[in-house]
Amino acid sequence: MVTITKVRFVLAVLDLARSTDYYRSVLGLSIDFTAPGWSFLSRGGFRVMLGECVDATPPVELGDHSYFGYVTVDDAAALFAEYRESGAEFIQELADKPWGMREFGVRTIDGHRIMFGQEL
Repeated sequence: MVTITKVRFVLAVLDLARSTDYYRSVLGLSIDFTAPGWSFLSRGGFRVMLGECVDATPPVELGDHSYFGYVTVDDAAALFAEYRESGAEFIQELADKPWGMREFGVRTIDGHRIMFGQEL
């Protein structure tokens, strides 16, 4: 069976420069490269491709359907503290869940929601 080696989430954003800055300054991702209308960013195995779509429905208007990923990390408490310090908006505070994960959630400036979790 073929092994999947990387995953990159593709997200529509209204203002590419503003969103790219958010992913860099608040979530700690690095720019891998850019192309007209696109930013490719990553932090470890977490990869995001932002595409500027000025006419797209803002994710904040999608309600529960604006979740785009669950990212597993090795230290959820440390990442939570880092994101609190950098000014992230939390939709869920850090908590141990009955399904064996320590997790928290953030909402990006575009309204996309991301969960981060650590296996207990």
